Amino acid sequence: MPPQRGLPALASPALESLREHLLVHAVRRGDFVLKSGKSSSWFVDAKQTVCRPDAMLLVAEAILDLVPADTTAIGGLTMGADPVAFVTAAVASMSGRPLKAFSVRKEAKDHGGGGRIAGALDPGDRVAVTEDAVTRGTSLLEAARAVRAAGAEPVVLVALVDRGGTVAAMAAEEGLPFRAVLTAPDLGFPFEGG
Repeated sequence: MPPQRGLPALASPALESLREHLLVHAVRRGDFVLKSGKSSSWFVDAKQTVCRPDAMLLVAEAILDLVPADTTAIGGLTMGADPVAFVTAAVASMSGRPLKAFSVRKEAKDHGGGGRIAGALDPGDRVAVTEDAVTRGTSLLEAARAVRAAGAEPVVLVALVDRGGTVAAMAAEEGLPFRAVLTAPDLGFPFEGG
């Protein structure tokens, strides 16, 4: 599929299809207040793509392309990371690449097993911390800290969409690489600047 008029060409037909899906199902124009409190003329509800069966495989394969081969687990802060992590782990297992999946709770549970981690994460795991869409990257960094506290090692931060353009610098301050499948400019918008 050729890129939409005015949008940069992407590296593969699969990424073009993923971008088109996001533009049709997830990108909204209007007046929005972001998590940071800033106003924006556009918003991306990436779950509208990640959670639709016609895009799940596209999302998982795009995320897997950015995850180091020696990664053993994928997850992040609930709810933004959950569908990305779970669909990616499922698709990875189908191709012989076992990845555990987990969620980081927003608050530690004080009953049952307790803690902030829900799902399969073990001490020593090499972790891809993920999120559906990021502006500043605070959720990715919070999840990476929780992963470290659980005795695992975050090795990469991965987002489906980077709308802010500042996450890589923040992640580098904590010694972590950041990768995004698509960016705000890929979708036809300027970076929000976090």
